[in-house]
Amino acid sequence: MGQTPESQLIEQRLQKLDAIRDLGIEPYPYRFEPTHHSVDIVASFDTLSASGDEVRVAGRLIVTRGHGKAAFADLRDAVGRLQIYVRLDNIGDDAFALWKLLDIGDFIGVSGRVFKTRTGQISVQVQTLALLTKAIRPLPVPKEEIRDGERVVHDQFSDKELRYRRRYLDLALNPDVQAVFRKRSAVVSAIREFLDTRGFLEVETPVLQPLYGGASARPFVTHHNVLDMPLYLRISDELYLKRLIVGGLERVYEIGKNFRNEGIDRTHNPEFSMLELYQAYADYSDMMAIAEALYAFVAEKVNGATTLEYQGREIDLTPPWPRIPMLDAIKKYGSIDVPLSSDAELRAACKRFDSDIEPNTERGLLINALFEACVEPELIQPTFITDYPIAVSPLAKRHRTQKDLTERFEIFINGWEAANAFSELNDPIDQRQRFAHQKTLRDRGDDEAQILDEDFLMALEHGMPPTGGLGIGVDRMVMLLADAPSIRDAILFPHMRPKEGLEDHG
Repeated sequence: MGQTPESQLIEQRLQKLDAIRDLGIEPYPYRFEPTHHSVDIVASFDTLSASGDEVRVAGRLIVTRGHGKAAFADLRDAVGRLQIYVRLDNIGDDAFALWKLLDIGDFIGVSGRVFKTRTGQISVQVQTLALLTKAIRPLPVPKEEIRDGERVVHDQFSDKELRYRRRYLDLALNPDVQAVFRKRSAVVSAIREFLDTRGFLEVETPVLQPLYGGASARPFVTHHNVLDMPLYLRISDELYLKRLIVGGLERVYEIGKNFRNEGIDRTHNPEFSMLELYQAYADYSDMMAIAEALYAFVAEKVNGATTLEYQGREIDLTPPWPRIPMLDAIKKYGSIDVPLSSDAELRAACKRFDSDIEPNTERGLLINALFEACVEPELIQPTFITDYPIAVSPLAKRHRTQKDLTERFEIFINGWEAANAFSELNDPIDQRQRFAHQKTLRDRGDDEAQILDEDFLMALEHGMPPTGGLGIGVDRMVMLLADAPSIRDAILFPHMRPKEGLEDHG
């Protein structure tokens, strides 16, 4: 069987690697100390040019132009790209012999002085050249050519599936992708700044849990060999954070990973990042104020404005946001008056909206299914939907004036859920009854219903003050602020189905 084009290139590069070693050059040296990044050189060109100071830059070789005894090339570093000019007369025979053995994708370090080409391109005239890493496998580098004075790029690394699986290549070749994840880091930093300045304490709670809880979802299950016991990757950190409120930590938050054994789509990944915060002596109205202020603060911090464009649609995050009770929203968007409708009428309405419900579905679940079917897609601008049925809110406090509802809200932006919050249930007797009802749902076949946690109930029995809690999906926040079309574009290494029967981690 003949060699593939890629295997031929790898063989050629291995031969060059041997040739480099024959020159007495270590192709994988230990360090190099740059003095500037590419953008620093561009920004400081006038000063550097006037002083004649030497600069040292390092990066990946991504384009070469020219043959013979001189060549131009582009290096890409962490913040941009820079043109270099390599000439035999400047670097000498030995270094130029090394230059002839380099390939696209190699990491190099150069030193020299800055200048401008006849076309005005800021460049570095190389005086010394060092190989920092020889790349054995070729990069799927886009081909570039100049047509009518314009740079034209083709054969780009643009296959979405391949880009997710080989994120390292995606980052190396697509500066826009790097920008998304730099923004993600800025988002997390801004969240911390907002909460830290308001007296919240950042904490860490267990990821491996003997019982899972705090949300309605299926867990991932593992096993502790020494203790011979099952453990669960957490689906939420809610119950542990509430224990801290019991312990007297009045304002706490955690930014961490949760894991839910569920499907993958544009807004769901089995491993995802959540912000959860809890504040003693507060209720869900306080959480609304925090949520909209936090979103606006982060948007202003990372984007410079509270209005943005998401996939061609303008979103305005400027507070205050509208607050609509769930039953009012169903009446507004679905033309269904829930209080005046029987269970049979609600069940029929669910079928009209193609909502997948079981024959014995209870009233609170019917209401929630109706909401998801006829209201959620309409909620484009940030909106608080408030006052959910007890049946779908087992950890939320009963509404102070409406007996069948809870003091819970969710935020919807662009048709998807962006946050969830409660006036937290702190009555241990009521909480035990809610857990008992969840067991009834599990017995009927609902494998996402929550399970009874005796240790958590014991904590509540010691007394938890009135508390407001809020959870915000970090990945979806990044999607929105970075204009990322899918959650997989906002997660560095999203979960992927195995390819060709092999385990795939990227």
